[in-house]
Amino acid sequence: QVQLVESGGGLVQTGDSLRLSCAASGLTFSNYAVAWFRQAPGKEREFVAAISWNHNTYYADSVKGRFGLSRDNAKNTAYLQMNSLKPEDTAVYYCAVEFWGLGSSIRERYPYWGQGTQATVSP
Repeated sequence: QVQLVESGGGLVQTGDSLRLSCAASGLTFSNYAVAWFRQAPGKEREFVAAISWNHNTYYADSVKGRFGLSRDNAKNTAYLQMNSLKPEDTAVYYCAVEFWGLGSSIRERYPYWGQGTQATVSP
């Protein structure tokens, strides 16, 4: 079965960086789009970034220019590099995949999800 495992979260200060990883198994990873969503306490889960099966990337306006999404199909892993972090980036970050996906920002397009990793940015 498809399994996604996020890692790399932690507690950092404003302006610091984190790199999140999403390791996938149980699927032909290269055939899937990968997306990152995040959910802060009391808020809806929101789109952060996505990379299509053919490596096109898309970002939410709130992270554009600060975050970078890449994938290594040989390692079945996607990476979210988060730079210039702000306290408002504090959230649980989830990765999700969609078969032959084009990098949608719509949560319902993604049938498979990881359990999330917490990123906390202190002021």
